[in-house]
Amino acid sequence: MGKLVDKTKKYLETENNKKIMNNLFIILALGIILLIIANIFIEDRNNDIKTDFEVNGNRDVLETTEVDYGMLLEKKLEDILSQLKGVGKVRVMITLEDTIEKVPAFNTTKNNEITNETDAHGGTREIVRDDMTIQVVTGNEGGLVVLKEIKPTVKGVIVIAQGAEDLEIKEMLYEAVKTVLGIPGNKVEVYSSK
Repeated sequence: MGKLVDKTKKYLETENNKKIMNNLFIILALGIILLIIANIFIEDRNNDIKTDFEVNGNRDVLETTEVDYGMLLEKKLEDILSQLKGVGKVRVMITLEDTIEKVPAFNTTKNNEITNETDAHGGTREIVRDDMTIQVVTGNEGGLVVLKEIKPTVKGVIVIAQGAEDLEIKEMLYEAVKTVLGIPGNKVEVYSSK
């Protein structure tokens, strides 16, 4: 390694130093600019996925953009359970049946047309024509207009909490999870942490 450094020093001393230094400086500046641009794009992508918390008075308002519904439930449950008396740090894992289902708005048009015809021999004929057109409603920016979102059902919950070795605290955590999520007890497990 030392020989390589010595050869490089000799080369730089013998050649036109200003030209080499200018080229190295330009390459360094371009590298820094590329790193800054890449960092900006990575931050923008991460901001689309993050959950932003704002404190308004004593309430936490959760604003989400493209956040996993399960992670949102886990965070809220961890926050509320950790505030119970005798409970320390809490970790929650929630398993969901599926994902959020969005019900779009539709414009439906129905046309009913009845035509009665009589021919030269006195026979009559009735023609009934039914048409139905369904269109999906889009907003100003081309996105779907959503009437409602159907949240997925909870399949199971695991709670790991400091203090859960005490049976009263364990039962309190168990009942709190059942109440908050509206699920039966066989879908909830509470364990004490290390």
